[in-house]
Amino acid sequence: MQPHEPPSEAELGVLRIGELSRRVGVSDHVLRAWEIRYGLLTPARSSGGFRLYSDSDERRVRRMRFHIAQGLSAAEAARLAIAEERQLGDSSESTFGSGSGPLDLRGLARSLQRALDDFDEGAAQAVLDRLLSDFTLAATLRDVLIPYLRQLGERWEQGETTIAHEHFATNVIRGRLTGLARGWGDAYGPRAIVACPPDELHDLPLLIFGIMLNRSGWRIDYFGASTPVDQLVHVADRSRPDLVVLAATTADRFDPILGELARLAAVAPLAIAGVGATQYIADEIGARLLSGDPVSAAEHQGHHS
Repeated sequence: MQPHEPPSEAELGVLRIGELSRRVGVSDHVLRAWEIRYGLLTPARSSGGFRLYSDSDERRVRRMRFHIAQGLSAAEAARLAIAEERQLGDSSESTFGSGSGPLDLRGLARSLQRALDDFDEGAAQAVLDRLLSDFTLAATLRDVLIPYLRQLGERWEQGETTIAHEHFATNVIRGRLTGLARGWGDAYGPRAIVACPPDELHDLPLLIFGIMLNRSGWRIDYFGASTPVDQLVHVADRSRPDLVVLAATTADRFDPILGELARLAAVAPLAIAGVGATQYIADEIGARLLSGDPVSAAEHQGHHS
């Protein structure tokens, strides 16, 4: 971009009201009412005259919803959400991870673990509400939920937690993630099919990947855990997606089906991901290896689509 060329909508990271409505679960009619009555939203205007909303607008809506759920009136909730956003803007970046203050990401992560360990869904949902309203979605997923899920698996393998804890925690987190995935097949960008290979049951990292890829404008067809490859071949042959992503936690989920995966790669661009994905397997089947955590992998794919 030339020094004096105005930034594009994509570079500004702004949203039209329909996308903002989809993300926060509030109708565009209500969003406009909150904008007019309470000054909650401060949209810019595109060159074509469209209202464009920012990440700050999204955070204020999420905080307003949180406060309304706590029993405040709409006017009180809006005033508090605006004040909190102003406080967020006035805080230095050193506050992150400092162990105190409103932006203590690590403190919220510890609170989430305590709530889930105590089977306290209400407290866990309150922490998740705070994370999603005060931090970007990428930070919440990459810096809190992904490390938590990894540590939960390690604690279970070491006998430090029970199957009941693991099931309770993953079901609470799954519920929030599926809410974030609402309407992700209605985007207008490239289409991706995302699935786990047969016998792979751990699909939450894949769900996170799909959510973040959707935030880059991709349409997501989500098949989830333990999906037969022959059915993926059939669907891909019919719908011609721009990308198929298979994720697994161990290489032995891929090893027995290399031939089937190669057939899938011949039908549509294929990428493999997860701890079980290796460059050797990718080369064997004619696929691409997605490396890094699910958020980073989705951001990289989104930037290069």
